[in-house]
Amino acid sequence: MNKYTVKITQTLDHCITASDFPGKKYVGKVRDVYDQGDNLLLVTTDRLTAFDRYLTSIPFKGIVLNQISAWWFAKTKHIIANHVIAVPAPDALLAKKCKIFPLEFIVRGYITGSTDTSLWTHYAKGMREYCGHQLPEGLIKNQKLSTPLLTPTTKSDVHDEPLSAHEIITQKLMSQKDWDLVSATALRMFTYASEIAAQQGLILVDTKYEFGKDAMGNIIIADELHTPDSSRYWRTASYAQRLAAGEEPDNFDKEIIRLWYKKNCDPYQDKVLLEAPKELRIKVAERYIDLYEALTGREFEWAV
Repeated sequence: MNKYTVKITQTLDHCITASDFPGKKYVGKVRDVYDQGDNLLLVTTDRLTAFDRYLTSIPFKGIVLNQISAWWFAKTKHIIANHVIAVPAPDALLAKKCKIFPLEFIVRGYITGSTDTSLWTHYAKGMREYCGHQLPEGLIKNQKLSTPLLTPTTKSDVHDEPLSAHEIITQKLMSQKDWDLVSATALRMFTYASEIAAQQGLILVDTKYEFGKDAMGNIIIADELHTPDSSRYWRTASYAQRLAAGEEPDNFDKEIIRLWYKKNCDPYQDKVLLEAPKELRIKVAERYIDLYEALTGREFEWAV
């Protein structure tokens, strides 16, 4: 039990899984997006998704994600402009509209994961080429890669598909010029964020970026940034020992939820899923808040 366990437990049945604000509404996996003319209002809910579907809700998840994104957007403006106009509420962000590229730009510093699109899942099945990258023999799960890899996927409500740079260009999903800028920026962002995380005793394992063009045609970064939903973080102090012992790293993300569902059902095929145990939901909420505090150096506030 940590200092927030009681508060989290009291909120289990009061998670924010839906919102209602003015504007044409689009419901994403986690965010409710409201078209307000020139701008968008992005409300981050407590919904938790994985395996391309909704799984459960996590107390205070929306606030944590929104605040971490806002913190990172402010810290990375020197690398690339972003869509943030204001943060009007703890779980909401006012953003300028942009035309999002139809891809998710995933940068991986380690070989890990449990979903069908994860690098480790493919590698464990014997595949040695992934998104145009050749992988060496002998890698073990959770090992650091010799260099971060950019592994884009399609954006789909059904199932994301990995793509190579060549496929992206030949399928005309991006121009060569746009790809060159975005791919270089994604790797630069990951390197910078990894350095910041390391200063806080954290390993940024992998992350997902979304880029688009604003009304002036400038490429900007959008959606969320380096949150425990879009990224994996591990604790540096225990990483080497756990890796040597074949144990999973001490983490802050929703991987324990993914692993629980894979162990107890088929999250890709079962029409009706089991309900996540309350103690597991509490543990994930604790991890999300712990990450916020470890990363930002700030004490988590219920209403920021």
